Amino acid sequence: MESVVGTAGVLIPPPGYMEGVRALCDKNGIMFIADEVMAGFGRTGKWFAFQHFNVTPDLITFAKGSNSGYVPVGGVIISDPIAATFNERVFPGGLTYSGHPLAAASIVASIDAMKEEGIVENAAHIGEDILGPGLRDLAERHPVIGEARGLGVFWALDLVSNRETREPLAPYGGTSPAMAELGAEIKKRGALPFMNFNRLHVVPPCTITDAEAQEGLAILDEAFAVIDKHYTG
Repeated sequence: MESVVGTAGVLIPPPGYMEGVRALCDKNGIMFIADEVMAGFGRTGKWFAFQHFNVTPDLITFAKGSNSGYVPVGGVIISDPIAATFNERVFPGGLTYSGHPLAAASIVASIDAMKEEGIVENAAHIGEDILGPGLRDLAERHPVIGEARGLGVFWALDLVSNRETREPLAPYGGTSPAMAELGAEIKKRGALPFMNFNRLHVVPPCTITDAEAQEGLAILDEAFAVIDKHYTG
């Protein structure tokens, strides 16, 4: 499972949920695999998103976040107990490009840079001090924003036409004139939006500065002012 669900809406597990999953896995002999491909390596303001919860996975999958996608790469972090099972047996698997030296070197260099430049700490700061307060302020002032949620530099806005019924601003699996207009207004002001159905994802780089984050919030403020007319609640 994704520690924090990404494309489906930046869904953060409620208190106790991850711990409950861990307990169920332990009870039934199930391996807990944390998918950190999207949420890992600083995205949520910690090295791994599962670190926001009181759990330790058995396996951790990762990919592009480990080296900013400079070289295609993916991998699995294996816990000591699982790794020990291969002390007496051969691991029956492999890929043509396993152990790619260039890809591995890019991960090492990227992690070194992230540590030296405080990139994970910057992502946490941006989320706690700028994006979180800023997006919640937008939600208070623009009725089409039904909910703002996220961690670090990993946020999403649910857009609605009615806050009481939570009627989405676009149907599931589709789009709408309101969402198309929102995208056009954001692009017109110099930002590149990522939208999925009735959601707007706010996922800037972990290296974003305070000023850049504030500039992005100002752009969203202006764009939402244009589409507030689509609110019918």
